[in-house]
Amino acid sequence: MKITALTTFIVPPRWCFVKIDTDAGLSGWGEPIVEGRAHTVAAAVEELADYLIGKDPHRIEDHWTVMYRGGFYRGGAVHMSAIAGIDQALWDIKGKDLGVPVHSLLGGQLRDQIRVYSWIGGDRPADSARMAKDCADRGFTAVKMNGTEEMQFVDTHDKVDAVLERVQAIRDTLGPNFGIAVDFHGRVHRPMAKVLARELDAFDLMFIEEPVLSEHAEALRDIANHCATPIALGERLFSHWDFKRILEAGYVDILQPDPSHSGGITETRKIAAMAEAYDVAIALHCPLGPIALAANLQLDAVCYNAFIQEQSLGIHYNTTNDLLDYLVDPSVFAYRDGHVAIPQGPGLGIEVNEDKVRAAAAQGHRWRNPVWRHKDGSFAEW
Repeated sequence: MKITALTTFIVPPRWCFVKIDTDAGLSGWGEPIVEGRAHTVAAAVEELADYLIGKDPHRIEDHWTVMYRGGFYRGGAVHMSAIAGIDQALWDIKGKDLGVPVHSLLGGQLRDQIRVYSWIGGDRPADSARMAKDCADRGFTAVKMNGTEEMQFVDTHDKVDAVLERVQAIRDTLGPNFGIAVDFHGRVHRPMAKVLARELDAFDLMFIEEPVLSEHAEALRDIANHCATPIALGERLFSHWDFKRILEAGYVDILQPDPSHSGGITETRKIAAMAEAYDVAIALHCPLGPIALAANLQLDAVCYNAFIQEQSLGIHYNTTNDLLDYLVDPSVFAYRDGHVAIPQGPGLGIEVNEDKVRAAAAQGHRWRNPVWRHKDGSFAEW
């Protein structure tokens, strides 16, 4: 079997899909995307295709190694996301060729289902208690919310109070055992991150996410010393080499690699195994499309330290198309009692509706994240 073509599709709301064709008539799908840089990643996929055309798709580890090491310059969001989508598609082909799900090729599933959480509040969190109640009514047992809007290096305490009021409203509405995660989204700098983490400790959160940007990992020591809440981080790290220093430092409790950014199934499995050696949990990052979620679930099936899965159904970014729109059978992601079953179909376990993908790609998208500024006119982290 030989690879004959790689085709990318820029589809709404903000995704990029790749299809890999073979001379045996089998095709695989992946989701290579950096949100806001879809066309750049698609160009990187096209460049990597020069090496892959004519190769045996089954040699996934070798292809991954060449794609990563063979260009001299390596790593980073664009390169690793391009590799990620290709890697997912290669695993999809291999599973389909052998008639088994990818998790069967990775040693077999160790769980039948995994807990999922839903996003609430949007970019600028508001009315979070009502939205959390809506999620609970739909069967979710956990939610994640952006904690704060713009926050200066040192800011007024009213912004902290606003975060606490929103979290308190959810606790009052849904009780002590409902899962709440608060995403700092890298918007908070070290001085205020310590304050906010300490104040949120009283709410028994599931975790706080990205309390500071990954490049400021040395600040995690101080934040960890100000709270007992588990600290999660990792959506802006792209390889097990990136995660190595985070694990060695010892202040992160939950890693959040994104298998559409962190080198696909092949590399993310290695990241999860490293985390397990440090007794650190995995909560894979996935505010993306159906192919990305399918790849995540294949990993959740085999990673012992995975405990919850992000998913994008109804997320505020999905204004034109949503998670299930590009699937032939959307029931593969049927959520029940706050969980989703591990897919059992061959490959990634989903069937992509190619006609809908091609029609949507004719429209495309140019999604960009907003640019925020503080009141003094300086740039604010989004």
